[in-house]
Amino acid sequence: MDAGPQTRNAERVIHDNGSGDEARPMLPQLRLDDLLAELQARLEAARGTRDRIHALLEAVVSIGSELDLETVLHRIVEAATTLVDARYGALGVIGEEGERLVEFITVGVPDRQIEEIGHWPHGHGILGLLIKEPHALRLTDLTRHPESYGFPPGHPAMRTFLGVPIRVRDEVFGNLYLTEKTGGAQFDEEDESVVVALATAAGVAIENARLYEETRRRERWLEASAEISTALLSGTDPHEVTALVARRAREIADADLATVWLTDELGGELRMEAAAGAHGDGLRGLRVPLDDGTAEQVPARVFRTGATLRLEECGAAPWSIELPAELRDGAVLAVPLGHGASARGVLVLLNAPLSQAFDTAAQRLLEAFAGQAAVALELAGRRRDAERLALLEDRDRIARDLHDTVIQRLFATAMTLMSVVKITQRRDVAVRVQRAVDDLDDTIRQIRSTIFALQTPPDEESLRSRLHAVVDAATANLGFAPSVRLDGLLDTAVSESVGEHLLAVAREALSNVARHARATEAKVTVEVGDDDVVLEVEDDGVGIPEGGRRSGLRNMAERAEGLGGSFQTLARPGGGTRLVWRAPLDAAD
Repeated sequence: MDAGPQTRNAERVIHDNGSGDEARPMLPQLRLDDLLAELQARLEAARGTRDRIHALLEAVVSIGSELDLETVLHRIVEAATTLVDARYGALGVIGEEGERLVEFITVGVPDRQIEEIGHWPHGHGILGLLIKEPHALRLTDLTRHPESYGFPPGHPAMRTFLGVPIRVRDEVFGNLYLTEKTGGAQFDEEDESVVVALATAAGVAIENARLYEETRRRERWLEASAEISTALLSGTDPHEVTALVARRAREIADADLATVWLTDELGGELRMEAAAGAHGDGLRGLRVPLDDGTAEQVPARVFRTGATLRLEECGAAPWSIELPAELRDGAVLAVPLGHGASARGVLVLLNAPLSQAFDTAAQRLLEAFAGQAAVALELAGRRRDAERLALLEDRDRIARDLHDTVIQRLFATAMTLMSVVKITQRRDVAVRVQRAVDDLDDTIRQIRSTIFALQTPPDEESLRSRLHAVVDAATANLGFAPSVRLDGLLDTAVSESVGEHLLAVAREALSNVARHARATEAKVTVEVGDDDVVLEVEDDGVGIPEGGRRSGLRNMAERAEGLGGSFQTLARPGGGTRLVWRAPLDAAD
C-alpha cells in the first residue's frame, strides 16, 4: 500500500538530515528503559529490604520466645549469621570484671575444629578492642588491623569482620562477632544496622532468660534447703545427707562437679565426704591438711578464712591432690559451710574449662544454700548429741541397776550356797551346790562384762567393740557364732599396744579354728586382772596335728614373748584345743 507523497517526503527529510537527526526519535525510548531499569532495581531493593525486615522480625520472635539462656545465645548467633550472610559467627560473653571473655558460642566452625583450637578466646586483639570500646566495628581485613592478635593453630581463615556489642540495660553483656560474608563481599552499613537492631532485641531476650534462670535457681535452692533440713532432722544417715548436699549444690550452680569437705579436727585436716558429678567417685575420701605450712589449698583456705573463693581458672589456686584433667583448668567456686566456731566444712564446685564460669548470682545462691545446710548440719549434730546423751544416761542407769541389784543378789545367793557346802554331809549334794556357785560366779562375771560394755559410748572405737567385731567377722568362715566373754576393765586397763596384739592374736586363733579344726563350737574369753590380760580360745575340733605347720602359733608366741608374756597350746578334755595367750597390761613393744 502506498504511504503517500507526504510520508515519502518526511522520510526523505529525515534521511537527508544526517545522523544527529536520526537519534532524535530514539531518546524518549532510551529514557523510558533507564527509568524502568531503575524502577526495577528499586523494587528489588525494596523487596530485599522487606525480606530482611521479615527475617529480622522472625529472628527477634525466635530469640524472644525462648527462656533457656544457652539456647537464646545460640539462636542469637544463628540469626545474626543468617541476616548478613556470614559464614562464621560467635557471641562472646564478657566476665563480670569486664576485662575478658568467660563464654564463647560459635556457629559455622565444626566441633572437631573447635577441639583442635582448644580453649575459647580470652579477649585479646580485635575481640579485646570491642571489650574496651563497646561500639560497632566493621573491617575489610581484620588481619591488617593494628590490634590484630593472630589466630591459633587450626583456626579457619577470616578477613571481613563485623562486631556489635550486646547491651542488657546499661551493662555490656557481650559482643557479636561475624566474619566472612558470603561471596567475598564486604559488610556494609545496612548489615551493621540490622545486626545492631538484632543486638538490641537480643539484650531484652537475654535479660528475660537471666531472670527466668535466676528464678528457677531460687526455686531449686528452696527445694534443696527444705529437702536437706527434712532429711537431717528426720534422722537420715549423715552420709546420705552429705551426698544429698553435693547433688543439690551441683544442680543449683549448674556445676560439672560438686564436693563436700568436712573437718576432722583430731586429724587437723579436711576430708571429702561426698562428691556429685564428673569423676566424683574417684575423688571421694581425699584429704587435705588444714595447715601444712605451705600455700594453703582451696578447701583449707576457705575453711580458715571463712570467705568465699571464686576463680575463673582452677589452676590459679594451689592443689596438692590430683584433679581430673578435664577439670584441672576450669572454674572453681568454694563456699564455707558455716562460720567461726560453728564451721562444719567447705563446699567446692568445679567446672570444665569449656563450661560457663560461675557468676555472682550463682555465688549468692550457693552461699545462702551453704549457710542453711550448715545450720541444718549443726542442728542435726546437736540432736544426735542429745540422743547419744540420753542413750548413755539410759545405759548408765541399766548398768547401775545391774550392779546394785542383780549382782548383789547373785553374790548373796552364792555366799549362802557356799555356807551350805560346808555343812552338807552328802557328797553329791555338795557337788551340785558347788556347781551352782560356779555358775553364779560365771553369771556375775558376764554381768560385769555387760556393765563395762554399757559404760562404753556406742560410737567409740573401744577395744571391747573391736574384739566383738573380730569375732563377728570370723563367724562367716566358721559357719557358727563363737561364744564371747569379756571380763574386767578391758577398755581402760589394757594399753593400746597390748590391745593391738590382743586383737591380732584373737583374729589369728579364730582363723586357725576355721581352717584346720573342723570344729562345731568355739569360745573366746578375755579376762583382765590386776597385772595382766589373758585371752583364751577354745574349740571342740580335731586338735593340733603332729608335724603340721606352726607359723600361726609361732606368730602368737612371738607376740606374747615380745610383750613379756606367755603362750600355751593345751589339749581340751573331750577333744579340741585351748589356746592361752597372756601379756602384761602396760607392756610396750
